[in-house]
Amino acid sequence: MINVSNACATGSTAFREAYVAVGSGEYDVALAVGSEQMGKAGLLGGGGARESVEGILGSGLMPAVFGQAGVEHMRQYGTTLEHFAKISVKNHKHSTKNPLSQYQVEVALDDVLKARMVAYPNTLYMCCPTGDGAAAAILVSESVMKKAGRTPVKIACSVLTSDPWTPRDLTLPDVSTLTRNAAKIAYEKAGVGPSDIDLVELHDCFATAELLHYENLGLCKDGEAGRAVDEGWFEWGGKTPVNVSGGLLSKGHPLGATGVANIFEIVQHLRGDAGPRQVEKAKVGLAHVIGLGSACTIHILTA
Repeated sequence: MINVSNACATGSTAFREAYVAVGSGEYDVALAVGSEQMGKAGLLGGGGARESVEGILGSGLMPAVFGQAGVEHMRQYGTTLEHFAKISVKNHKHSTKNPLSQYQVEVALDDVLKARMVAYPNTLYMCCPTGDGAAAAILVSESVMKKAGRTPVKIACSVLTSDPWTPRDLTLPDVSTLTRNAAKIAYEKAGVGPSDIDLVELHDCFATAELLHYENLGLCKDGEAGRAVDEGWFEWGGKTPVNVSGGLLSKGHPLGATGVANIFEIVQHLRGDAGPRQVEKAKVGLAHVIGLGSACTIHILTA
C-alpha cells in the first residue's frame, strides 16, 4: 500500500501510481482510493495572509489566489464578471442530472452575480462548497480485463507535472503553467489533440479557474474563453462539454477524492452509463486536477 498526499491532486496522483504499477507489469490489479474529511474551514483551512512584500497585495488563501488570477485575465482579455458567473450557471444546471452531486439545483445568472462576494470576481456561487467524500478506481492489466468481460476503458496517457522553479515569494501563485505543460505532454503521449476530446472534467475549484483552464487545456485559444462561454461551447450538447457532472461547484471538493471522482465521471460516459447526462458517442475523455504547491495531473481515457 502506498499513501499519497499531493494537495488537490492527491487522488489523481494515487491513480497514476496504480497506473504505473499495472503498466510496468509489477501487478495485474491495483486499487486507487481517494478520500477526504474537509472540516468546517474547507479551502480556507490552509495558507494565511501573505507576509508584506513590496508590490504584492492580498492573501495566500485559495479564494484570493484564484480571484486574482481571474482579475488578471479580465485585465488582459476583457473578460467580464458575467463570463465567470455563466460558468457557475452552467455547472449547476449540469448538476441536476447527477444524483451523486452534493447540490442538484439550478441557479439564475442574476442570483450568481448578486451573491455575497468572496474574492473578486468570485461570488459565493462561483466557489466550490465544502464537503467530505471518497472515490475509488480499479485498474487492471489487459489480460485481466479480457477475463472480466467488462467494457474496456483504456488509459491513453497519465501525466504528472509540477511548475518550473520561480521565486514564489516575489510573484503571484501561477495557476496555469503546470496545466499547460501537462496538456502538451498528454496530447503528445495520447496521440490526440484538443479537438478530439469529447468531454472534460476539470478542476473548477472556482469559476475563474474553469475559465482559465479552457485556455490552458487548449479547448480554445488564449483570450477566446469569454466568447466561448457566451456561445455555449462547454455546455452539455456543446462543442466540448466540460464538467457535465456539475463540477466541483456543485459536487463539492473533498481534496483527496476529487481526482479519482473526475476519472470515474469520464469512465461513466465512455461506457455509456451516465444516464440523462450522457455525452452522446463519447469515445475520448480528459480528466484534469491541479494541486498548488504544485502538481497537475491529466489523464486521457478512451473507449
